[in-house]
Amino acid sequence: MFCVECGKEDPIFRDGVCLSCYLKTHSFTSGPAEIDMPVCSHCSSYKYKSNWTSDLFGDVIKRVIKSKFQISKELRKVDINTECKEIHDDMQCKVYITGILDDVEINEEHDLVVHLKKTVCDVCSKKFGGYHEAIIQIRADKRDISKKEQENIIKDVENIVEHLRSKGNRGLFITDIGVDHGRLDFFISDKQAALIIVKKIQELHGGSFKQSSKNIGMKDSRQVYRMTYLLRLSSYAKGDFIRLNKTFYHILSTQGNKIKIKDLKTWEESFVDEKNFDKARIIGGAELVKEMILVSQKKNEVQVMDPKTYEIRIIRKPKPITFESEKIKVLSFDNNFFLFGE
Repeated sequence: MFCVECGKEDPIFRDGVCLSCYLKTHSFTSGPAEIDMPVCSHCSSYKYKSNWTSDLFGDVIKRVIKSKFQISKELRKVDINTECKEIHDDMQCKVYITGILDDVEINEEHDLVVHLKKTVCDVCSKKFGGYHEAIIQIRADKRDISKKEQENIIKDVENIVEHLRSKGNRGLFITDIGVDHGRLDFFISDKQAALIIVKKIQELHGGSFKQSSKNIGMKDSRQVYRMTYLLRLSSYAKGDFIRLNKTFYHILSTQGNKIKIKDLKTWEESFVDEKNFDKARIIGGAELVKEMILVSQKKNEVQVMDPKTYEIRIIRKPKPITFESEKIKVLSFDNNFFLFGE
């Protein structure tokens, strides 16, 4: 059949005309040429409708297009794609909308200018205002938290916060970190998340956990409480060397109320309850370990020399192993000598 518009012998699509002629006078999508989009000048979050989101611009603009563009209900299997480039404070976008009409694929293009309006989002506004719903207090029993422990705990808390944020808790942030006299305080924006964080830190570093609340006023006719979560670490820290019942141990880790130890004489590892450490005595830490020169070795012992004093020591091996290095680490204190590490 012939198209009544162009006269070509093409398949008739609708109303006596071919597909090409039909599309010249019909469109199935329409939308604005310009829109405003608020963007946080601090965290680069975008505001969509009444909510802020940390999603990528490409994902957010697709949602905007779906809400602001008119798309004919005749189109099936609608797909929206964009190509955008930043020019000054605007995003110049090409919008591509495809769909199926009577088993024919329809493609339409639109030019869209997105004006990025710099502002401050709800979360950053709270953060700069010192907002927090919970305080995580980290203390150690009968000792100060070492600098290395502090660094590890801070890193762990920051990683947990980042993980929870990646799971959708955009409103979670650390308002402040207090480091003072071997203590740690974390001011957290979300009290439910703070509870998850402190329990995870307890799993990683051990210790006992307590919580308390404080009434700080009313909001929306409801009482508002600020939570304090106290994690008290063990008297013994990872890396400590201790003496217990005439046996010397190296603390490998603390998890909950369990302490993983290594017998310095046999290198055997085991878990023990912290309550069994009441009579343990801390000998020291990493400062007791030094490097010595390996002079010779037999099946059950090694001969080492202190590189500073040239003193020769014979130390029994914890098990029949062979050392390949010219230098080995030795734990030395009170005229006791142990091979340290494999």
